[in-house]
Amino acid sequence: MKAVILAAGKGTRMGELTDETPKPMLPVEGRPILEHVVTGLREVGITEFCIITGWKAEVIEDYFGDGTDLQVTITYVRQEVQDGTGKAPELAKEFVEDASFLLTYGDILVKPDTYQQMIGRWAEDEFSGLVTVTGSQDVTKGGLFFFDQHFHLQHLVEKPSAGQLDELRASGWLKGGDPVWYNAGIYCFTPQLFNYTAQLEKSSRGEYELTDALCAMLTAGHPIAGLSITGRWVDVRDPDVLQALQESAE
Repeated sequence: MKAVILAAGKGTRMGELTDETPKPMLPVEGRPILEHVVTGLREVGITEFCIITGWKAEVIEDYFGDGTDLQVTITYVRQEVQDGTGKAPELAKEFVEDASFLLTYGDILVKPDTYQQMIGRWAEDEFSGLVTVTGSQDVTKGGLFFFDQHFHLQHLVEKPSAGQLDELRASGWLKGGDPVWYNAGIYCFTPQLFNYTAQLEKSSRGEYELTDALCAMLTAGHPIAGLSITGRWVDVRDPDVLQALQESAE
């Protein structure tokens, strides 16, 4: 399995911290967030990487080079226009070729064991995709996922509004006492994903959304597995999260 890491965005919620530094290069425990991601994946046997860069791309590319210092191989593709997560994976199409690949954002921290569990889950069946989820998050800030009894993805709503949440309750998707699953932003895919990202149109937020491609895959009948992350999961989304991580490492 190969790995594709999305690291093109500026991270505007970080304010001046990302004026000269891409968010994935901000330090946690003395190393860039992105280095934690790369070395964690290396620990589970993934050694071929494509990093999608954009904002201050040279900072990432100069730091990691071809990956030799980390005993991996790294190639880069630059996303010239940051117009959403839906189109960014397509830039890695030549790198992926016909392999399955793990897709993650460059600012999400998990323990290597999570990647190992993903690989194990992926091997259980002939899936077209795998999504990870976590609980105890504000689903209005991300994707709300629904699964069947086999933990196969059945339905999803991206950043649901209060009105949409009411509709989900009325239609029986949201039930009191059931887990509420939040998109954890780490995936596995076959190259079939590109058939659906190629057809994306911009959402109401003016971006190409990866979750729209997931919806299209579900509609077409593709089996998509789910995996609940039980250990550490940190979306380094803003300065408060970054500061908490830095303080916990002291």
